[in-house]
Amino acid sequence: MKRLFTGLTDVGLLRTVNQDDYYTDPEGRFFIVADGMGGHAGGQEASQIATRTIQAYLDAHWHSSEASSIILEHAFWEANRAILLDQRQHPERSDMGTTAVVVMFRDTHPICAHVGDSRLYRLRGAKLDQITEDHTWVALAMRMGEITPDQARVHPWRHVLAQCLGRDDLRQIDMQTFPVQSGDRLLLCSDGLTEELSDQIIASHLKSIRVCEKVAATLVNAAKEHGGRDNITVVVVMLD
Repeated sequence: MKRLFTGLTDVGLLRTVNQDDYYTDPEGRFFIVADGMGGHAGGQEASQIATRTIQAYLDAHWHSSEASSIILEHAFWEANRAILLDQRQHPERSDMGTTAVVVMFRDTHPICAHVGDSRLYRLRGAKLDQITEDHTWVALAMRMGEITPDQARVHPWRHVLAQCLGRDDLRQIDMQTFPVQSGDRLLLCSDGLTEELSDQIIASHLKSIRVCEKVAATLVNAAKEHGGRDNITVVVVMLD
């Protein structure tokens, strides 16, 4: 299945540093979005370390006989170790960490791995599905029925992560395969997009615009028009 894709990142309207990072494999084999945290003390470095480490690991092991799930999981653990090593070498960045979401096309069905609240969406027709589940306090509370989705969107703890890369106590990497078909559109994004735009608005832009680059630019600009309070990163993949 042919894949058309592009990526775009923007510092937003209020931040002075872009702590997001992304990578689109030139052959369309895999795609990465990472959203660093730690402010001037390492957020930018954490996301870049994660993106580069995952990219290098997937490149090096692409033709391995190991299962895709094992390769992708190991890539995340390597990224976690690389960030921890950088923390030890640079104590001023000891609090840095990053989210990461990756989609890999290596088997019949693509596989996704993620840590944190950067998301993967799939648009099929007019229906937008969030494939990943956020690793945040409010997402957990919502799944347990303690708060509603509307409450979650404005909750003061909505940015508090339950886990991220760059932590000794990282418990697990969420992994899943998911079906795709011709006409589907995938969106990987940082929370700078989803904080500003509802799923309905995201779906409308993904559905109505036929060119990858224009979709990405429209989504980023729409997030800025709605506030642009954080860095905004999107990777759009169209399946033909």
